[in-house]
Amino acid sequence: MQATTLADDALTDHAAHTPEAAALAVEHPKAWLDDEAGAGHADAPAGASQALSADKRVKIERETHKLEKRLCRLVGQAIVDFNMIEEGDKVMVCMSGGKDSYGMLDILLKLQKRAPVKFDIVAVNLDQKQPGFPDYILPEYLGSLGIDYHIETQDTYSIVKKNIPEGKTMCSLCSRLRRGILYTVARRLGCNKIALGHHRDDMLQTFFLNMFFGGKLKGMPPKLNSDNGEFIVIRPMAYVYERDLVRWAEHREFPIIPCTLCGSQENLQRKQIGNMLRDWEKQYPGRIKSMFTALQNVVPSHLMDRELFDFQGLKANGQPDEHGDKAFDEEPLPKEEGPLGGVQVVQL
Repeated sequence: MQATTLADDALTDHAAHTPEAAALAVEHPKAWLDDEAGAGHADAPAGASQALSADKRVKIERETHKLEKRLCRLVGQAIVDFNMIEEGDKVMVCMSGGKDSYGMLDILLKLQKRAPVKFDIVAVNLDQKQPGFPDYILPEYLGSLGIDYHIETQDTYSIVKKNIPEGKTMCSLCSRLRRGILYTVARRLGCNKIALGHHRDDMLQTFFLNMFFGGKLKGMPPKLNSDNGEFIVIRPMAYVYERDLVRWAEHREFPIIPCTLCGSQENLQRKQIGNMLRDWEKQYPGRIKSMFTALQNVVPSHLMDRELFDFQGLKANGQPDEHGDKAFDEEPLPKEEGPLGGVQVVQL
């Protein structure tokens, strides 16, 4: 267990942190989304090659700058849309050592400097005592940032190996153990928000996993209560594409730690779903975007869940219904009256 103190400059450049400022954050969310406020030119990694031609360096710098602006904008938009971070929050950023958690921490630290509300960040890693796990990498990296961090050491690896037969996926038990430990750590550190590094690709994969293998229309929400009701769990990268995180990790040269506990197991259902989605996108460009948009545009009356919609109580009332039969028209009907006057055309 090791920790450093928050660097002074990590808390600078905030708006006036008063109750009025907190209210303004909701009314005027632009500070979260202003591309130019915090992006500047993307920070160059320590080991960047000096051998590139001047023109190529300029092109790479320009593209990387655009990538940073896009990441900051998408994370800021998710924070605003779902009210993820508020005045006085203490956010526990869960660090696995993978590209996603590195990217999440990196972008949140950038946004923290220009956010319209004051909030604290503490990075937390759970060392599960996996054989060969390089336990020095994250402390060294987090220490170099000068931010508050905590390393929690718990031997969940032995528990998982003992209880899961060889060849079976360990993800379910591992995640339950990890979740319970992280709740305990969040309570100890005084955090009220827990940030996870899932991105939009993860959210789509989870939706199809639940539909294909669980028989549920259930996804991975950007914000929800913890199991024990004590914390709010947020996913600030809900709008971020995985491919952008891959590029950002390469640019920033994050010291990636592979997950040897579950990442090396083949034929996992999530991997199969991921391959399916990638194949769809290759054959039908834009399908991924359309499916992700559908997660935000649910019409309960056009599904079959009687808990979500009162089908038994549905009666004709003589009033137009925007979710009636015309909702199945392939193209919206023109609003202006044609030769049929006020006659409503129903597509059969």
